[in-house]
Amino acid sequence: MTRVWKWNRPVTVREVLEDLQQERSIAYTTVMTVLDNLHQKGWVRREAEGRAYRYEAVSTRAAYSAALMNDAWSQSDNPAAALVAFFGMMSEEQRRALRDAVRIVQGPEEGPEQGADGGETRVTPDVADEKRVEKPLEKSVDKPDEKPDEASGETPGKESGENPDSDPGGTGR
Repeated sequence: MTRVWKWNRPVTVREVLEDLQQERSIAYTTVMTVLDNLHQKGWVRREAEGRAYRYEAVSTRAAYSAALMNDAWSQSDNPAAALVAFFGMMSEEQRRALRDAVRIVQGPEEGPEQGADGGETRVTPDVADEKRVEKPLEKSVDKPDEKPDEASGETPGKESGENPDSDPGGTGR
């Protein structure tokens, strides 16, 4: 599966074989058998191309990993204890990734949060890659006769220097 995911496109037995042979000696029939087994298990789909097949992953590596974790967790007689033990094995980087993932699933929080540097942050969607990123909240000094956006001359919700008409998503936000 690693080789199929690596290319992120339909691959032939010959392509996988040549890639594997850079690391070790392996037979064509072995690669063909493994790809056929993956097809029978539903992990890859295949399409005939001449006398050969092109194989393509049915799901992403991330979805496969998530399914494995879900399966292992669902088999526990004490899911909460299993999660506590699992979280205890995680590195700080993995725990940070977990917190980010929970924020993405839950959506933007109401109100500001504390950032890593102690400043206030908010979780906002990044349309380009469908991730959530933390951005510092801007502090504004309100003048008595002006609204904060009028004082800065910026369009609400836009970073300084952005053209509101050039939104690639066309949402105007």
